[in-house]
Amino acid sequence: MSEKKEPETDEDLESLLHFLRDSRGFDFTGYKRSTLSRRIRKRMADVQMPSYVDYRDLLETSAEEFVALFNTILINVTSFFRDPDAWDLLREKVVPELLSNIPSDQEIRLWSAGCSSGEEAYSLAILFSEALGADEFVRRVKIYATDVDEEALREARAGMYPVKRMESIAAELRDKYFTQNGALFVFRSDLRRRVIFGRHDITRDAPISRLDLLVCRNTLMYFNVEAQTQIIDRFHFALRKNDFLFLGKAEMLLNDADRFEVVNMRQRIFRRRTGEAGTSHEPSPPKARAGQTFELASVTRARQLRDLILDAGATPSLAVDADGVVALINGQARDQFGLSRNDVGRPFQDLEISYRPVELRSLIEQSSHERRPLRVDRAERWVGDSLQYFDILIQPLWGNNGLPIATSITFTDITVAAQLKSEVKRVQEDLETAYEELQSTNEELETTNEELQSSIEELETTNEELQSTNEELETTNEELQSGNEELETMNEEMRIRTEELDEARAFLDGVLTSIAAGVVVLDSGLKVRSWNRGAVDLWGLREDEVLDRAFFSLDFGLPTEVLQPLVKKCLETRERSGPVGVQARNRLGRPLTCDVFCSPFNGHHGGVVLMMEESRKNLDD
Repeated sequence: MSEKKEPETDEDLESLLHFLRDSRGFDFTGYKRSTLSRRIRKRMADVQMPSYVDYRDLLETSAEEFVALFNTILINVTSFFRDPDAWDLLREKVVPELLSNIPSDQEIRLWSAGCSSGEEAYSLAILFSEALGADEFVRRVKIYATDVDEEALREARAGMYPVKRMESIAAELRDKYFTQNGALFVFRSDLRRRVIFGRHDITRDAPISRLDLLVCRNTLMYFNVEAQTQIIDRFHFALRKNDFLFLGKAEMLLNDADRFEVVNMRQRIFRRRTGEAGTSHEPSPPKARAGQTFELASVTRARQLRDLILDAGATPSLAVDADGVVALINGQARDQFGLSRNDVGRPFQDLEISYRPVELRSLIEQSSHERRPLRVDRAERWVGDSLQYFDILIQPLWGNNGLPIATSITFTDITVAAQLKSEVKRVQEDLETAYEELQSTNEELETTNEELQSSIEELETTNEELQSTNEELETTNEELQSGNEELETMNEEMRIRTEELDEARAFLDGVLTSIAAGVVVLDSGLKVRSWNRGAVDLWGLREDEVLDRAFFSLDFGLPTEVLQPLVKKCLETRERSGPVGVQARNRLGRPLTCDVFCSPFNGHHGGVVLMMEESRKNLDD
């Protein structure tokens, strides 16, 4: 028979919740047990843990399981302008009334409690920017947005959302307040700086005070009546008189009619009634035991001495307790950051030093969560026109029970060192720039020198070529002079030869002219090469009319065809032949018998000489 497993008791669940509170600082003891138990069991089923005890064992060995459990418990359901009717009422009635009641020089303080991934806080920013204008919003409005879920806060701080989650925003507002970056839309950076995200547990931490509007929607319903009462007490303390509380539709203020009046029950908007607000928690006065008066006085003196030493410290420092309340501000910190003794006891997040020069709230939470000191180097802080630099040390402090009790924040002024370092860096950069310029100039000079050297070498080469060309020209000139002298000699010889030829030609012309008979010289081609005066007188043709013409084609009164056998024979035999009597007519048309003699011409290329004279018989008749 198998052993029957004992049913789990509420004590096991309560033990698990206390373990979560003590080990991770998440206090779920105020949550409704039915809802809480259902979500924890869902997670236990996912990791197959049958009991709370077994699941606690798993949590003690796996840090990642805490994240999965918290994501299961803290269902971050939100959207931009969720429940549009409620936001319309807020825009049309509540915001105008709120703005009309706040002086124009007064800061407007808003709180989105349980902001999850930030859509509700950014909806508030858009709502008030539309009402005031962006510049006035940046000048006056400050929105605190808190949650206990660090993972959701990281998403909220990024301010980037996919298209699917932007569907509830009108396209006009989306284009006005978001910039598209790939598949994501990013909230405007100038307005984003006025939204301050931070981790805050509304069941334990001190509330943000002096608020004009507190938005906490669909969060209270997860808590039991006792926790809700404590939270409402804190909200009442946080709100200014006559200012507004905006809850979710599933939430009510059933027993607080004396402290809150209903503005609109359907949309769950309430107004804080006038009257003094009590503190959310009262500090317990120290109790002295009888018989310990001297010891108490010594302890008091020791505490005073410790406070004086801390106050006189040379380095600005302050301390924040585990509830986020300022526990100590020393003299240097007061002088440096404009703080006062009255700021001790105020919520740290209400002070400017909490987010300027750096966002300290998240660093304090990270330091406590990771149980180690954090350091921020060279944080910049503007004071008027002056820039200061600080090294900031965030040191978590733990009590004897191992739980965090406070955080010490120390500011070391390194302005002078930072300025000297910047000056040294600037001088080094100037020197590096000058060195680079010098190096560049040197390289340019080397390049120019190389180019000049190359040009000189090219000029020398060209000069050598010119000298060589000059020598060649001189040689050519000498050759031309020699040729010219030869030509002059030849010209002289030609002139002499020409004179001789002219003389010979004149002589021959004189001979031919002196012969009374007609003399005709034919070349080897039987063209007329010479036609003397006797031929002109006999036949009536001038010399220029017959020169270079074929003799046998001439028509001048002599039937030349009868002479062809005579001429042919003479050419063949190279012997003189004739006379041959030929009937012809002279230049006057008178018939006559012409005796023709044909002699071979032994001159240039051969030919024949024809001598023609009127027959002696005709003369005798």
